[in-house]
Amino acid sequence: MKEDSLKKYDVTQAKPILKWAGGKTQMLDDLLLKVPPSYGRYIEPFFGGGALFFSLQPENAIIADSNPELINMYCQVAGYVDDVIHHLGKYKNTQDFFYSVRSQDWTKLPEAEAAARTIFLNRTCFNGLYRVNKRGQFNVPYGKYKNPKICDEKKLYAASEALKKAKILCEDYLYVLERYAHPGDFIFLDPPYLPISVYSDFKRYTKEQFYEEDHIELAKMIMRLQERGCYTILTNSNHPLVHELYAPFSIDVFQTKRHISCNGSSRKSEDVIVTVPPKKQVLIDHELKLLLPQVEAFPSTRFMGSKSKLLSEIWTVASQFKFNTVVDLFSGSGVVGYMFKSQGKTVISNDYMAMSTTFAKAMIENNDVTLHLNEARELLLKHKESDHFVSTTFSNIYYTNEENDLIDTLRTNIKAIQNEYKRAIAMTALIRACTKKRPRGIFTYTGERYNDGRKDLQKTFSQHFLEAVKAVNAAVFDNGNINRAMHGDAMNLHVEHVDLVYIDPPYYSPLSDNEYVRRYHFVEGLARDWKDVEIQQHTKTKKFKSYPTPFSTRKGAADAFDRLFKKFSDCILIVSYSSNSLPSQDEMVAIMARYKGHVEVIPIDYRYSFGNQGDSKTNRNKVQEYLFVGY
Repeated sequence: MKEDSLKKYDVTQAKPILKWAGGKTQMLDDLLLKVPPSYGRYIEPFFGGGALFFSLQPENAIIADSNPELINMYCQVAGYVDDVIHHLGKYKNTQDFFYSVRSQDWTKLPEAEAAARTIFLNRTCFNGLYRVNKRGQFNVPYGKYKNPKICDEKKLYAASEALKKAKILCEDYLYVLERYAHPGDFIFLDPPYLPISVYSDFKRYTKEQFYEEDHIELAKMIMRLQERGCYTILTNSNHPLVHELYAPFSIDVFQTKRHISCNGSSRKSEDVIVTVPPKKQVLIDHELKLLLPQVEAFPSTRFMGSKSKLLSEIWTVASQFKFNTVVDLFSGSGVVGYMFKSQGKTVISNDYMAMSTTFAKAMIENNDVTLHLNEARELLLKHKESDHFVSTTFSNIYYTNEENDLIDTLRTNIKAIQNEYKRAIAMTALIRACTKKRPRGIFTYTGERYNDGRKDLQKTFSQHFLEAVKAVNAAVFDNGNINRAMHGDAMNLHVEHVDLVYIDPPYYSPLSDNEYVRRYHFVEGLARDWKDVEIQQHTKTKKFKSYPTPFSTRKGAADAFDRLFKKFSDCILIVSYSSNSLPSQDEMVAIMARYKGHVEVIPIDYRYSFGNQGDSKTNRNKVQEYLFVGY
C-alpha cells in the first residue's frame, strides 16, 4: 500500500467490504458479548462477509472459505489493494455493463481484476446476494440501484490492514479446524443456515450444497473442538435440529431482518447464537512416580532411540490410568515393555525388527527360563562345522577372523537349541556381544575408526557373550501374566482386549535418517539368520536393503499416525515423539484429536547419547521429547 494512502485514511476501524446475505453486522453487539476476554488464535472457516473479524481485528487469525472467488478477493485486498482500487475505477453502474462483467470467467482474469469484479458485482447486484449455479457461475440479477458506492477506498484500505494480520485459506472448514484449531483458540462458525422457509437458500454461495448431514458433521466437529480446549461460537437459524444438536450448550435466540426476499412480510426471522466453552481438562499429574526395583534388572543399552532414561516419565503418565494390558507397538530395545512388565501389567511387545522381537522373547514373554552358564560355555565350542557365512561375507569389515569364526560357531550352536527361550537368551547375548565389541555399537562404517580404547573394546568376544548371558538371565522374572513377543508390521498388527498402546515409532526428520537397519543390519541379520533379505554386495558394510516404512516421509508419517490412532481409538494412547521430528507438535495434536476426546502434550528435556542427531558444535542433539497422551 502507498504511504500517502495510509496517511490519507484512518484505518483503525475496518468494516466488511461486501454486502453479505446472512452477514452478521446486525448481530455484532450480541456476538461481541459472547467473545472470550482472551484467546489464542481467531479462526473463522465460513468467512463470508467477515463482520465479526473486521470488528475484532485480531492480531493472530486464520480465516477461510470454500469459495475460491471470495478468497481471491480477500487475498488481493490484503496484498494488492491499490491494484484492486485501480480496477474498480473502471466499472460503471449500468445494466448492460453489469451483465457484460457478470458473463466474464473470473478465473481467466488477472487476480486483482478478478477481485475488483467480485466487489463490483456485489455492490450492484440484487440485494448484495452472492449465489452461483451448479456450474459455479455467478447468477444474481442486476440490482437497479441509482448510485451504489462501487469503490469505497477508505473501507478497502482499512480492510486491507486487518486482512494482512490473517492467514487466508481456501479450504473446507473441517480441514481448517482439524489442522489449525488448538487449545485456547476462539472459533467463530457461521455456516450456511438450516432452511426455515422456501426463501432460505440464499447462502448457496458455492456450487456445493450444505445439507442436513453436513450440519450433523459440523456438530460432531464442535464437540471435538470443545474437548480440544477451544472456545466456539456458532450462529444458525432457529431450527429444531439446531436445538437438538446443541442441547447441552447455551442457545440464545435473536430477532433478525433479512433483505433478500421480495416479499417484505417474510423478511423477519430468528437467528440463534450457540456458545460452546472449552471443556475443563483434567490435567495429568507430572510429579514423577516411583518404579519398582525389578526395572533396574534390564540390561543397560545404547540402542538408538531407547527410552531407558525416560521410564519414570512414561510410567508417571501411564500410572494415572486404569489398565491391565499394554501393547508396546515399536518395542526397540524392549526396555519400555520390560518396565510395564515390572509394574505388573500384561505386555504385548511388537516390532518389525527381528532382533527387537528376540529381546522381548528372552526378557518379556519369558517368565522363568534361564540359560545356565555351563550351557553358555558349551555354545562357545565348535561341535560341528558352521556354514562360515559371517567369516566369508564380513571378512575384515567389523571383527577379526577369529571373532568371525566364533560368531559362526555361536550361530550354529544357537540354532540347535530346542527351548525357544534359551535360544532367545543366547541370541540376545550374541547380539549384545557384537554391539559391545563394536565402537559406538553400530555398523554404518568399517574398521576401527571410532576405537577409543574403552574397556569394553579390550574384552574378548567370549567374555562379552558370557557377561551378556548373565545379564539377560538376571532380567528374567515371572510377573504372573502371560506376556507375548510379536514380530510384525504395526500397521497390520491384530490384538484384542488391549487397554493402553505405547507408540514409539521411528522419528522422521528431514535433517537425519531413522534407518535402524542401516545402523544395525549386522545384528538384525544375526537375529533372522539373513533369511529373506538380500545383501547389497556393492556396499562396503555389506548391509541389506532397509525394510519399507511409512515413517520415511512427512506425509507418510502423518498418514501412519492417523491410521494407528484410528486403529487403537478405543485404547489409551501414549506416543513418544521429538521436537525435531515431523509431523510437528501441533499436527500431532490435531491428528490425535480426531479420535480421542482428550489430548495432552507433556514435554521432557532429553539428550540423545549418540547418532546423527548429535552435533556437539550446534547442540542439535539437545531436543525436547514429547509424550502425546490421548484418552
